[in-house]
Amino acid sequence: MSTRIPHLTDRKEAGLLLATRLQRFQDNPRTLVLALPRGGVEVGFMLSTQLRLPLDVFLTRKLGYPGNPEYAVGAITETGLTWFNSAASEMERIIGFKDFLDEEIARQQCEIERQQVLYRQGEKLRPLDGYTIMLVDDGTATGSTFVASIHSLRTFGINRLIGAIPLGPAETINRIRTLVDHLDVLYMPEPFVAVGAHYQHFPQVEDQQVLQFLRTAQQQFPVHTPRSFTG
Repeated sequence: MSTRIPHLTDRKEAGLLLATRLQRFQDNPRTLVLALPRGGVEVGFMLSTQLRLPLDVFLTRKLGYPGNPEYAVGAITETGLTWFNSAASEMERIIGFKDFLDEEIARQQCEIERQQVLYRQGEKLRPLDGYTIMLVDDGTATGSTFVASIHSLRTFGINRLIGAIPLGPAETINRIRTLVDHLDVLYMPEPFVAVGAHYQHFPQVEDQQVLQFLRTAQQQFPVHTPRSFTG
């Protein structure tokens, strides 16, 4: 019986490998790393430190399937955009699904508000006009949170949207590739099991770790434009 060999050691290695592919953005004063909490922030922090770019979070929450919260039927972003995948339309005829979905949206909105208070002291996303955005996660399965984030970011006056994802299934990656200006991916495992299954070490990233990553990056690479409320 063969043993599956993980593609990556940990999120730190993932960030370092992605940084080597994105060297052309190093020290670019109008490039901002936006990471999806919480696991994506560790990858984003490595990109920030290696490329000497400022780091912030983009708050997006998965909308889970009834009885299986890890299986996404869509996602909701901090700008209020709600995006659904094909699984949601297949579930529409199931009795009680709409009520469940309404409750799930409300629950995830509350979590976005909690993260906004904790990670940004209650402030909304900084102005993004004219920026090249490097959108980062620690991996993707259905792509729901990443795709929802892309659609949300496209409503801003950004210059370019760069995707940076350590790994994901080919079908998802190919769909995301059509939505961004450039996408860097390290691995597309076949068969794809789950994001964590393809890492040797994949511990949960806690809120305090996210805060430490953000604070350290802000001290080293501050954004030289004032924060203000958007959206």
